Amino acid sequence: MRNAGSKQPTQDTEHNLHTANAVTASNASCAAIAPPNLDDSSLYLHRELSQLQFNIRVLEQALDASTPLLERLKFLLIFSSNLDEFFEIRVAGLKEQITFAREQADADGLQPHQALARIAEVVHEQVDRQYQILNDILLPELAKQDIRFVRRRKWTSQIQAWVKAYFEEEIAPIITPIGLDPTHPFPLLVNKSLNFIVELEGVDAFGRDSGLAILPAPRLLPRIIQIPEDVGGPGVNYVFLSSMIHAHADDLFHGMSVRGCYQFRLTRNADLSVDAEGVEDLARALRGELYSRRFGNAVRLEVADTCPAHLVDFLLNQFGLAPAELYQVNGPVNLTRLFSVTHLASHPHLQFPAFTPAIPKALQNSENIFQAISKQDILLYHPFESFTPVIDLLRHAAKDPYVLAIKQTLYRAGANSEIVDALVDAARNGKEVTVVIELRARFDEESNLALASRLQAAGAVVIYGVVGFKTHAKIASILRRENGNFVRYAHLGTGNYHAGNARLYTDYSLLTANPELCADVSKLFSQLIGMGKTLRMKKLFHAPFTLRKTLLDLIAREASNADAGQPARIIIKVNALTDARMIKALYKASQAGVEIDLIVRGMCCLRPGIAGVSHNIQVRSIIGQFLEHSRVFYFLNSGADEQLLLSSADWMERNLDKRIETCFPLEGKKMLARVKKELLTYLKDNTHAWLLQSDGSYQQLQPTAEQQDCHAQAQLLEQLSIPLIKVS
Repeated sequence: MRNAGSKQPTQDTEHNLHTANAVTASNASCAAIAPPNLDDSSLYLHRELSQLQFNIRVLEQALDASTPLLERLKFLLIFSSNLDEFFEIRVAGLKEQITFAREQADADGLQPHQALARIAEVVHEQVDRQYQILNDILLPELAKQDIRFVRRRKWTSQIQAWVKAYFEEEIAPIITPIGLDPTHPFPLLVNKSLNFIVELEGVDAFGRDSGLAILPAPRLLPRIIQIPEDVGGPGVNYVFLSSMIHAHADDLFHGMSVRGCYQFRLTRNADLSVDAEGVEDLARALRGELYSRRFGNAVRLEVADTCPAHLVDFLLNQFGLAPAELYQVNGPVNLTRLFSVTHLASHPHLQFPAFTPAIPKALQNSENIFQAISKQDILLYHPFESFTPVIDLLRHAAKDPYVLAIKQTLYRAGANSEIVDALVDAARNGKEVTVVIELRARFDEESNLALASRLQAAGAVVIYGVVGFKTHAKIASILRRENGNFVRYAHLGTGNYHAGNARLYTDYSLLTANPELCADVSKLFSQLIGMGKTLRMKKLFHAPFTLRKTLLDLIAREASNADAGQPARIIIKVNALTDARMIKALYKASQAGVEIDLIVRGMCCLRPGIAGVSHNIQVRSIIGQFLEHSRVFYFLNSGADEQLLLSSADWMERNLDKRIETCFPLEGKKMLARVKKELLTYLKDNTHAWLLQSDGSYQQLQPTAEQQDCHAQAQLLEQLSIPLIKVS
């Protein structure tokens, strides 16, 4: 199911890719027009509003009938999860600018208070739509598949009796009602916790009659509970925790009458504000700040739409929120707690088909991974190809008697990381192990602190990066003695060292023994761990030193080639494009006649299709089974010497100026041709691709009657992975 009545662009050939968006204007006519001012705010989109557009594209997947039903539900829940983070970080940041009188417009010229007003307008509309999709489409469709969420009005006498027993045994003993009066002020509620405001009638044993109480739902209680089949009947039947509490709230206030019980959830500012330059012990400071994250300033209030106006006003006043920051919803306020339903083992046909990530032939029959890598560079594209070789490289290094030292960066690795297990084993086996852990990886800080402690206990040297710069690079270096000589091996990637993410995110990994590239990786570790001037690299580009300049030079070279009448093309695949300097460079290249294709999953502040500015630029976003996460930069270079780079960096100010990032070339015609082909597969997608319009909206591509469907991720699954069930 697609947007009813929306105008869908079509797609012809690779050389006709720009016709869907571009304004028809020849280079000659554009040259006759006075050059536009590239600082004009009208040429840029607001980053937060662009991020919202990405979330809307995610929500749209819940309407796609070609997607398995439980996966459609998952997309709807991901929309909720994304919005949570959006409010916790982005909206909270805009509000702080206003609070501290630090309002600062980006290149688009929109002031924070203007952005907040527009955000509220868009989010209210989309949240209403989300619950409509849930209630009117997904839940009825799930019921047809014998997956039901049984509402109170449909409880049978058997279900009522079971709920009453469950409430008395599992809920009532651990839930704590809090009456509101002068000695019991409004409690400090945890960020995103489920709570209920209860309206009471009567006088309690102490003569109190404030009429209000708060019921915080303990986090250890599941938000949905499966009803036993002998009680609920055939199929999978659930009841909401909120329904149980509503039904038995009277039991928690003995002798008083409950006039109403309404669920609500408060979202708080969850951004950490540790000044790395102003603390002596970053780890200790971060541990303290993690506690305060749960109780930051309020930014959003979600309330059941049945809640009376006087109680809504009471809550808004209590949290210091404006009516525009209120979201009244027709259903559970904490939808993200429904994720467990999307993995039902009993309904595999309602989920994406299972597959096994492939192992490259070069590694399948090799007993020694170092020998295999020394013969040729090995490129992996996760999740279509397995992340296991990356783990195996470190496992072998931990046990190999010839390995002397291992150096590794960790940004996100997960709580139970096989990578960390290997590093711990290596340290215990007497290897020199040094790990650069970025403690400030958002929402992974606690996990990274635990990993750091574990590595230190095993004898590894743990470094917390460079003050003022997040270490976002994904690199590992292994030093091995072979025939009396030191030989280096390296892993470089576009993603994180997180095996779980490698099953969900698209990312490239390069395993290499290239002496120059491995030497560059070693030099970068020296810069991160020690002190000294910037070391000259032969193949590696890195932020904040050489990456931005290199990219600007490569873009300018394509523009120069176009000016000279030579073929010129740029293809960029990133998660986000917000940096104004990079956008200006692309605008200039477009003006020179360079054909530019941008595959930008999320935020994009560039406006395509503007005559005389971006008429040669097309921007697309791919939304599918996997989260597009790889960063790939292709430059035609007149066709004589094509250049293709892989990177850990998006084209954002923070990545290019305030983070440690890497960018490395793919060398060898075979690997370059392979990745170029994969890029072109994304550019041919006509089922899951969304084209950015000049006004900031997106339109989904649909194949014409003459075209075959092209779903890039499905094609890559067929080409690279091992399907357990045939991929359609």
